[in-house]
Amino acid sequence: MLGRIETDHRRFRQIVHGTIRRDLKRYVSKGELLGRSSGGTISIPVPQIDLPHFTFGSTEGSGVGRGEGEGEEGEAGEAEGQHVLEVEVGLDELARILGEELELPDIRPRGEADIVSEHARWSGIRRVGPESLRHFKRTYREALKRQISLGQFDPAHPVVIPVRDDRRYRSSQVKRRPESRAVIIHMMDVSGSMGTEQKEIVRIEAFWIDTWLRHQYKAIQTVYIVHDAVAREVSQHDFYHLRESGGTKISSAYQLCLDTIRTRFGSGDWNIYPFHFSDGDNWSSKDTAGCVELLRANLLPQCNLFCYGQVRSAYGSGQFKRDLDQALPGEERLVTSAIADRDGILGSIRDFLGKGR
Repeated sequence: MLGRIETDHRRFRQIVHGTIRRDLKRYVSKGELLGRSSGGTISIPVPQIDLPHFTFGSTEGSGVGRGEGEGEEGEAGEAEGQHVLEVEVGLDELARILGEELELPDIRPRGEADIVSEHARWSGIRRVGPESLRHFKRTYREALKRQISLGQFDPAHPVVIPVRDDRRYRSSQVKRRPESRAVIIHMMDVSGSMGTEQKEIVRIEAFWIDTWLRHQYKAIQTVYIVHDAVAREVSQHDFYHLRESGGTKISSAYQLCLDTIRTRFGSGDWNIYPFHFSDGDNWSSKDTAGCVELLRANLLPQCNLFCYGQVRSAYGSGQFKRDLDQALPGEERLVTSAIADRDGILGSIRDFLGKGR
């Protein structure tokens, strides 16, 4: 019975996995999963899953529920409607689905952290321990060996009775290992030209980027920076909800990003991932030249990747991406991506994370 349950559960998870993968673009473009995560899992709405089953009875003739009936249109019915099933899926599993769908390679970390994590595994056996950890098979094996060696075992009547010295208990072995650590630095233009829809696109893409990187790194931190003409670090909530009306000076965000790296993540053990989103407007070509110099001389040498996502806006010129592509051609650590609308989010994520850096 237990084996049957495990088989059914595994089959159910495969069906859910296939459903999520098939509808991944819809989940991403509509932002359905944002706000549904809690404690390392996320609640995913999937349509009711009907497994094939037999129905007894004849399909011919009349009977209850057959025929056109005599009811009037608009009457209330008794039948069940279609339900939406809420399935709890781990964020790691969701990241694996994303990686499979976009064919994302695993990341090769640059350095190892100076933090050491401890991992306990029940891989040892001891002669003493609490009864709750008694190892049934090992205990009876010891008892059987003892009775055979003393000539007390009768194959015709195979009775094995453990004594105190036969008892064996599971024990944990703790392994210490260094872990790679990473920091995600999200930057966004919050000037007047970045509207509600543009910020929602950034919010959705940032969620999936974070999901993938947290699957790759166990020790990870996130920093949020907003800018108009001036940059400042903010909370996650403010990052997605602030809207200013001033001008745009992108170099202010890049300078604050560099200062943050130097003061908090400059030990050389960090894997650093800045992501900047804007609509492509900058206040002057002189400031754009300053951004290019900050990237070339300071930011790119310290980062695994520097990703710039340009969200289409009715008010944005889109010039900044063209300037970066022209000024830094062939730079492996710089990835730029144009995001026309929500349907472009998956492609942008593939652009950013498809190099495995």
